[in-house]
Amino acid sequence: MQSDYLDHDAIGLADLVRKRKVSARELLETAIARAEAANPAINAIVLKDYDAARQRASREAANGNGNGEAIGDGPLAGVPYLVKDLGLPVKGLRMSMGSRHYRHFIPDEDAPLVTRTRAAGLNIFGKTSTSEMGQMPYTEPELFGPCRNPWSLDHTPGGSSGGSAAAVAAGIVPLAHASDGGGSIRIPASCCGLFGLKPSRGRQPSNAVPAPGDLGIDHAVSRSVRDSALLLDLTSGNADRPMGAPGTFLAATSEPCKPLHIAFVTDPMLAVTLSADARAALDDAAQLAASLGHHIEPVTLGVDFASLREAFLMIWSVSAENLVLRADQITGRKPNREEFEIATWTMGHIGRKFGERELPAALEAQRQVSAKLTDLMTRYDAILCATLASAPIKIGEMQPTAIEKMQMRAVTTVPVEPLMRKLLTEVSNKAFAWAGCTELFNLTGQPAMSVPLYWNARGLPIGVQFATREGGEATLLRLAAQLEAARPWFDRRPPLMPARS
Repeated sequence: MQSDYLDHDAIGLADLVRKRKVSARELLETAIARAEAANPAINAIVLKDYDAARQRASREAANGNGNGEAIGDGPLAGVPYLVKDLGLPVKGLRMSMGSRHYRHFIPDEDAPLVTRTRAAGLNIFGKTSTSEMGQMPYTEPELFGPCRNPWSLDHTPGGSSGGSAAAVAAGIVPLAHASDGGGSIRIPASCCGLFGLKPSRGRQPSNAVPAPGDLGIDHAVSRSVRDSALLLDLTSGNADRPMGAPGTFLAATSEPCKPLHIAFVTDPMLAVTLSADARAALDDAAQLAASLGHHIEPVTLGVDFASLREAFLMIWSVSAENLVLRADQITGRKPNREEFEIATWTMGHIGRKFGERELPAALEAQRQVSAKLTDLMTRYDAILCATLASAPIKIGEMQPTAIEKMQMRAVTTVPVEPLMRKLLTEVSNKAFAWAGCTELFNLTGQPAMSVPLYWNARGLPIGVQFATREGGEATLLRLAAQLEAARPWFDRRPPLMPARS
């Protein structure tokens, strides 16, 4: 089953199970075998739940026994699945969020999205690595060590959903759960040559964890567009409609994509500049879209990105304060400085220092840029822009230096305001220089996707980003399916995936 397994997306695998050409247990054993072979190299899976998944696949356990239940009979029944180890509680499975503080936290119930995931028939057999608390756009938690990119083990798979993206790119599963509060679906999708759609704000059920600005949302990274579309149907409210029925997201992937009026944006957003690779990927995508009949118009957004960067960081830091300095509200244990990475601990203290007086202005900036983009989308069907400012960076390239760590320890002990601001600017500049192109659409709540259309001369993938108006996922999915047909990527395999025979 190993080689055949890689020839199918999740819909294809589920169809094999439905037609009894393969069993759910056989699919799971193939996924586990691939995980055991690839994970020592990529370090993507940080928790294994093989035995419970085997029970579900074999339908051996008694009904109603929590994780011992059999898999459901949904459209993706029997397909192995991995969940990101951040923010999405799975009953009985540790949710460490990449942090020493949370490493013993075991939720006692499933999040609503997990309930829908199980109803779809997906069989959860493990959890994937994330940066601590999802704070960084790369996946190198001190708790588990760096996750690596199957296209080049020296390079990052991105973050914070890096473990999920690496697992999909390595062929362990055809799609995996991911979440996106500042680009954490689209960044790793770009790094790993995958399709990554961030849905509209409010599209998926909430985990009921309060967060200022409502930046984050859950979905997945996948090898095919149609897998992402069907999963969105099954988890966002279309589950009661027949698979692929008119008006569903899956149906959109089979519909013709009408010529779109696309705003072509080469602004680096919160980044400083786009690399030659990123610009080449962007120009290539614009040319491809034009060849498919779309009207491409260069546009400057006219957004004050320097101010927007400050607003995003303020909202982000207050979220960090809630997860770090108020961790006891989740785990029941008082947070301890030694249980968090110093950068995460520092961000929490920045949120505590400035949040109360500066968060209102940040939220007003968010409202204003949302209104500006809403107006823009009355004149355009979509926006084309970069996903990242360059190709995947090397492991360790963005880690805080020894001097930066020393400064972080100092300002969390003695929170001198000018020093805290200076340090925040310096550290964030480093991250935004590479990963500053995605945050805008978290602020506005618009759906956005990274599409894998370009690989550079060194064989590293570089995705491009499309966004549209809120609620417009169907438009993006039609476009994505058209691009996928014109420039297929499903059979492009990194070194850790065997070539097609």
